[in-house]
Amino acid sequence: MSKMSTNENANTPSARLNRFKNKGKDATEMRRRRIEVNVELRKAKKDDQMLKRRNVSTFPDDATSPLQENRSNQVSAHWSVEEIVKGVNNNNTEIQLQATQAARKLLSREQQPPIDSIIRAGLIPKLVSFLGRADCIPIQFESAWALTNIASGTSEQTKAVVDGGAIPAFISLLASPHTHISEQAVWALGNIAGDGSTYRDLVIKFGAIEPLLSLLAVPDLSSLASGYLRNVTWTLSNLCRNKNPAPPIEAIEQILPTLVRLLHHDDHEVLADTCWALSYLTDGSNDRIEVVVKTGLVPQLVKLLGCSELPIMTPSLRAIGNIVTGTDEQTQIVIDSGALSVFPSLLSHHKNNIQKEAAWTMSNITAGRQDQIQRVIDHGLVPYLIGILRKGDFKSQKEAVWAVANYTSGGTIEQIVYLVQAGVVEPLLNLLSAKDSKIVLVILDAISNIFLAAEKINETEKLCLMIEECGGLDKIEALQSHENEQVYKASSTLIEKYFSAEEEEDQNVVPESTAASYTFQVQGNTPDTFNF
Repeated sequence: MSKMSTNENANTPSARLNRFKNKGKDATEMRRRRIEVNVELRKAKKDDQMLKRRNVSTFPDDATSPLQENRSNQVSAHWSVEEIVKGVNNNNTEIQLQATQAARKLLSREQQPPIDSIIRAGLIPKLVSFLGRADCIPIQFESAWALTNIASGTSEQTKAVVDGGAIPAFISLLASPHTHISEQAVWALGNIAGDGSTYRDLVIKFGAIEPLLSLLAVPDLSSLASGYLRNVTWTLSNLCRNKNPAPPIEAIEQILPTLVRLLHHDDHEVLADTCWALSYLTDGSNDRIEVVVKTGLVPQLVKLLGCSELPIMTPSLRAIGNIVTGTDEQTQIVIDSGALSVFPSLLSHHKNNIQKEAAWTMSNITAGRQDQIQRVIDHGLVPYLIGILRKGDFKSQKEAVWAVANYTSGGTIEQIVYLVQAGVVEPLLNLLSAKDSKIVLVILDAISNIFLAAEKINETEKLCLMIEECGGLDKIEALQSHENEQVYKASSTLIEKYFSAEEEEDQNVVPESTAASYTFQVQGNTPDTFNF
């Protein structure tokens, strides 16, 4: 099956920084929607789910037509496009069938199928007319297969199929009593809808959803052939896909109950495509997220998040990550469904992409309420985030930096003390050498938040010492000559406020901390880490 490159819209990252501080802003501003975050997170890795698929399976011809394989091979194996044109315009059904089958074989070739030659020869209207030939099942099937493969091509090629009137013709075929024909129609509609929002909405407008869903209206999904069920699921996922605009909300509400059923099926491909569908549906505004969450499917999504199958984990993590960009209440449903207990394995996963998306998800949970930050602590996830800061790949480190910054921005003093005790300061400061000035700003912001907490418990001096001892002060000082204005201003502010000579004299007259429980102590075993 050919994989098509994606044309998902990757919006440019907005200035995320100012969305984050909850000082005087409402918490939703701290959430990072997928669109606003680093573009590479957003280009929904579409190698993971194909937009369009070409049918290159070798069907035994006797299963598809009354012609014997050997006879039809002699007749149709090496037809030229000109011969095909003559054949389909012949009045003899048998010759029309042979010509259509010859076209299908050319279009099913592994290497460079001559899609454009077939289009230029004006064959599409004829092939579309054959879709209606209920008197000749084989010609319906061969023309459906040929058109499916034309629609699996470029947007131009798909357009030729749509302009030929294929959408309503294929929707009519969904009700065919012959499953191999209805399945080919499902596949064709999936290719057309996969082209983008415009054709997706056209397929919906022509009324495809109801007949598609009725194909799955059986008491037990296991009674359907697995290939058939996979095809229907994949096409449904393409009807949920793409943004600007997102699919009509009524269409989504119509499809969701079936997606919930599919999410409880046992076939791995069906589960993967269902999770992709849900990841598209949750990639949007809070009301879009709500439509999905209110079906009650989050616990099942979390269960799939914990399965070890990468093709299922990847889209289920994307969907969960999208849900926590929503409201605190929507995030709480994810937490209450037990998602956090899966994160130790996700945050230390051997695949960098999983680590990155898991850290991105954490950053939107730590942007939540203090009780939600506490759940992150209670599940032992802080050491994992620090582990990514220490040795993750850079894309994962950036997400972990956001997670820590959001935590320092919204956490209680006790929570920030715990973060420092867990050893966040050194790996955080080490990332100040990153070439990415946006992330450097976020780190300076987090350090500033930690200082604010230290001031409240009279532990500024110890924090200064800790920063100095791990080489962090040198790094902050070096940033004062940074090319980015915001960076050198932020670093200068930290130096002036906490590391200037006058500051040290002030520190001498600061009374001993009354909050003795927070006092920094050098830990015996690791002299380079301090405790509040």
